[in-house]
Amino acid sequence: MRAWLLPEYVEDILPAEAARIERLRRAILDLFAGHGYQLVMPPLLEYVDSLLTGTGHDLDLRTFKLVDQLSGRTLGVRADITPQVARIDAHLLNRKGVTRLSYAGSVLHTLPSDMNRTREPLQIGAEIYGHRGVESDIEVQRLMMQAMAAAGVKEAHLDLGHVAIFRALVRRAKIDDGRESELFRAMQLKDVPALRALTAKLDRTTREALTALPDLYGGRDVLAAAARRLPAYPEIRDALRDLKRLSDALADVAKIRFDLAELRGYHYHSGVVFAAYAQGWSNALARGGRYDEVGKAFGR
Repeated sequence: MRAWLLPEYVEDILPAEAARIERLRRAILDLFAGHGYQLVMPPLLEYVDSLLTGTGHDLDLRTFKLVDQLSGRTLGVRADITPQVARIDAHLLNRKGVTRLSYAGSVLHTLPSDMNRTREPLQIGAEIYGHRGVESDIEVQRLMMQAMAAAGVKEAHLDLGHVAIFRALVRRAKIDDGRESELFRAMQLKDVPALRALTAKLDRTTREALTALPDLYGGRDVLAAAARRLPAYPEIRDALRDLKRLSDALADVAKIRFDLAELRGYHYHSGVVFAAYAQGWSNALARGGRYDEVGKAFGR
């Protein structure tokens, strides 16, 4: 008998599991709709220059690419639906004021994010456009926690970070792109010896601040420690203020932790980043962040 094999980290979903996933998808989309989020359905693939607009390098290596036989241009199979929804908001809807959109669909990754992940995850999410205030961050994160509760996840905790802190340090120190990329990789790994080596020739203020970031992880006392250990740049002061407001506003729905070295989506996000975890799962169950520059790239 011939064995019909699927590519690695790609799998069939059989009836019982498919039914469970569909019930969950419907429940979460109904929750989003009840909060005023309108459903959109972007295409599975589109031209790469549109698909990767505003995302920097973060999605490029994760995106499968192919040549369009009709136009000869390069197409990409979406690795993330979020930039597509930003394009729809800015280019097709082009509304004034606040727009709330939701989506659900499969995405495809060139590599799995870890050894236990599929390369074809089902992504479901909600986005707010047209409002820069922290109130929108609070709304989206509260909605995310409600969606997790609807999925039966109990006692979730929320990790909060802010990419503007690292960005302010490297930009004020006028660090070149190559060194910034090296610092970014070391920060993601929380590799303090590497950070010390990379910052050895920087000014003392920047050097001490960058090597302090991996230690700034934990509960509310992290924000007070950050205020003491980081330079009083306006961007950093504003970021810490926003994180405190988020913590105060979300304390009733999640246990809050802070991780000021978390730079996931650094070239993609522009402010607060967040991830939700729960006991029994080793990886984040939900994640997101503010990405004003993507919408801006599309004209929002």
